[in-house]
Amino acid sequence: MARDATRTREQLIRAGEHRFARDGVAGARLRDVVRDAEQANDAAVSYHFGSRDGLLTAIVEKHMSLMEADRSRSGEGSPDNHLVEVVRMIVVPTARLLKTPEGRDFLRIMEQLAYHSGVRSGRPALGMQNTILAGQLAQLERLIQPGLDKVATRERLASLVTFLTASLAGRARALERRPRQPLGHQRYVDELVAMLAAAMAA
Repeated sequence: MARDATRTREQLIRAGEHRFARDGVAGARLRDVVRDAEQANDAAVSYHFGSRDGLLTAIVEKHMSLMEADRSRSGEGSPDNHLVEVVRMIVVPTARLLKTPEGRDFLRIMEQLAYHSGVRSGRPALGMQNTILAGQLAQLERLIQPGLDKVATRERLASLVTFLTASLAGRARALERRPRQPLGHQRYVDELVAMLAAAMAA
């Protein structure tokens, strides 16, 4: 791909992150995305991504790739039989997205997509197939399933995804309003892990 085209795609992805986070994945106007990306052609999203869904897919793939690389570097894909540590392996790389404006925007997008994660059906979606994250969720499912049937287990996992994405999106919005929060990042993550692990073990 030509350098100019790569740059244009990057600008559109960044503009899409910003608009989808604030105006909604369904509500954001593509002409606003194009304008924010400083493109003159109103069809720029269609040309580079095919559609709104194509742009959304590119955004998801970008951040899933970053989180997967983070998990791989950190050794956070390693098997673990302790529920709290598996929850931590899921939470920590995701919470690191709070460190950048792009990451914070994606967390707000993730909150909107949580229902479509595929966790409830056991068929991971949105770029999660064959990922370290999918393996971690499967490990967590095995840890909590002995006391529950499969339907209840997956419902509990889906609730974890919903609560995790909602909490991180709320934190992202709070950081945008006030970068210095009363609860520092590490303590926030520790508290989030503790709450989610307790819910999974209940």
